[in-house]
Amino acid sequence: MKRILVHLALLTSALFLRAADSPTRPNIVLVMADDQGWGDTSYNGHPELKTPNLDSLAQSGLRFNRFYAAHFNCSPTRGSVMTGRHPDRYGTFNPGAPIRAQELTVARVLQSAGYATGHFGKWHLNGKNGDKNTTEGNGRAILASDPLSPGRMGFDEWVSADNFFDLDPVLGRNGVPEKFHGDSSDVTTDEALKFIRRQAGAARAFLAVVWFGSPHVPHQALPADKAAYRALPESDQNYYGELTAVDRSVGRLRAALRELNVADNTLLWYCSDNGGNAGLNSTGNLRGSKGTVWEGGLRVPGIVEWPARIAKPFISETPCSTLDIYPTILAATGAVAQNQIQPLDGLSLLPLFDRQTTSRAKPIPFWNHAGQQPGHAALLDWPYKLHTNAVGGRDKKGKKGGEALPSVLLYNVATDPKETIDLAKQEPERVTRMTAALETWKASVEKSLAGADYAQTSGNQLTEPARKKKRKN
Repeated sequence: MKRILVHLALLTSALFLRAADSPTRPNIVLVMADDQGWGDTSYNGHPELKTPNLDSLAQSGLRFNRFYAAHFNCSPTRGSVMTGRHPDRYGTFNPGAPIRAQELTVARVLQSAGYATGHFGKWHLNGKNGDKNTTEGNGRAILASDPLSPGRMGFDEWVSADNFFDLDPVLGRNGVPEKFHGDSSDVTTDEALKFIRRQAGAARAFLAVVWFGSPHVPHQALPADKAAYRALPESDQNYYGELTAVDRSVGRLRAALRELNVADNTLLWYCSDNGGNAGLNSTGNLRGSKGTVWEGGLRVPGIVEWPARIAKPFISETPCSTLDIYPTILAATGAVAQNQIQPLDGLSLLPLFDRQTTSRAKPIPFWNHAGQQPGHAALLDWPYKLHTNAVGGRDKKGKKGGEALPSVLLYNVATDPKETIDLAKQEPERVTRMTAALETWKASVEKSLAGADYAQTSGNQLTEPARKKKRKN
């Protein structure tokens, strides 16, 4: 009897150990479209485009009605996802501007915590735009020698492009150019799924960053993806066809996660890198478009699916940003960032996921730092959005930007999402308070640009190459 009890004790102990050793940390899948506007989904009311898989995703998880790209262009927003810091802090002002090598990325943090990390698709943080010496045919392969490749920024493996890419691209597989065939979103998804299947098979937690090259210009859709829109002009057929391929790819990713029995414990986050660039339907009739600090240039689709944490689907009106992705992932995984570079501009959204709050603890800043100084800046302190030195966009009659605007504008974007009714004169105290907060934040950005953040955290001063890049940008 005693021997039986010992065996039972050992068996019970082994079971507890096995349970303790089993992976409980969530897998992370970050999916981003390229130039998909707020209005470019059927669930947001697009009159022609069909996105059944994105619609299903929006119905199954947390759908953000107020999700913002940190910047109105691609490279800066991608930097914000990687770091949780505004891209102006490290000089990623424009498309093609490089990230600083010193920045602590979500891939580096999760890699050090034991996660398998993979990047697939558009990178555009290495300061290149598809140079001829890295390109063969239709594609922009990243070479292994690139000092700012995904591999140097925390990814174990990568199949990536310097910039956007369309049909039959050449991508860099861990830095070796390789020719692919088919739609760019399908190609990206194929490679991401190979990585995901390997990690799921090994019961290893993973981070998969899946950044599509569509629907960025030039629009080149497969004939089958254009077919549903054959009654429309050719340009619309190609644009909607590219989004159809993106939508299909999202469906394939979700189906594979379910097939592999890892969907419940996987945090899948979908968004776009900036506002729409294909007319008013693309922006959802918001003011401005890609390249502007108006709602049409910044507000994008945003959805999170994580069944283990978000058991019941819901829609949130709380403003959130790509700046929040990094701190949310660290909080969700329990990964600890050694020598975290401060300040972070984003915040963890776990309380929102758990429906413990519907408010935001700090405002969301925007700044066209690279433009003619002082540059168009804005501060979103819900429900108010303050603009300073505003340029561009569209007026309430739909006229394109260029009109003379007051130096300070204030809108209630909850009731006036198209930013047509200036409340600055009616709310002088709010304008004074928000302007001071925005100027304080801008001063902290200038301090970050000088390299102070690195010295404060780990004694790592800004390197000479990074200084040169900052001046160049």
